[in-house]
Amino acid sequence: MTHPLIPQLIDLATPIAEKFGLEIVGAVFHTNRRPPVLRVDIRNCTGDTGLDDCERMSRALEEKLDAVDIIPDAYVLEISSPGISQELTTDRDFISFKGFPVIVKTSEPYEGHQEWRGQLIRRDDTGVYLNQKGRAFAIPRLLVTRVHLDDKS
Repeated sequence: MTHPLIPQLIDLATPIAEKFGLEIVGAVFHTNRRPPVLRVDIRNCTGDTGLDDCERMSRALEEKLDAVDIIPDAYVLEISSPGISQELTTDRDFISFKGFPVIVKTSEPYEGHQEWRGQLIRRDDTGVYLNQKGRAFAIPRLLVTRVHLDDKS
């Protein structure tokens, strides 16, 4: 369950991230830890997300959170990138992970399958294209519900 402060925290963090050319990918508030940990995942919109991005975002967001005082008690702020074990959603993701093993899930069976594995070739308006054992295969984009990296390959 999402902590009730998360939408407000994302609203505060988004303009700060945009100022640095970053986007907020997600946030979670771990209140079961002492002190609680607020983790905000960011992504650089134009390149790899680096330590400098995390540091700039951390300083600016910490200053903003201290000014608005919506978290009354002590907490730890963590800024990080989400890593690569994620769902591919943006055009940039599909370009960056071309050639990587992926799993494509469909809303209904397509040619007898609802899950496809292969190396990502590309995505366009009509389909997601995979290489399966040297054979190019297109899955209609309208049927695709999820594409994520296959960490078992």
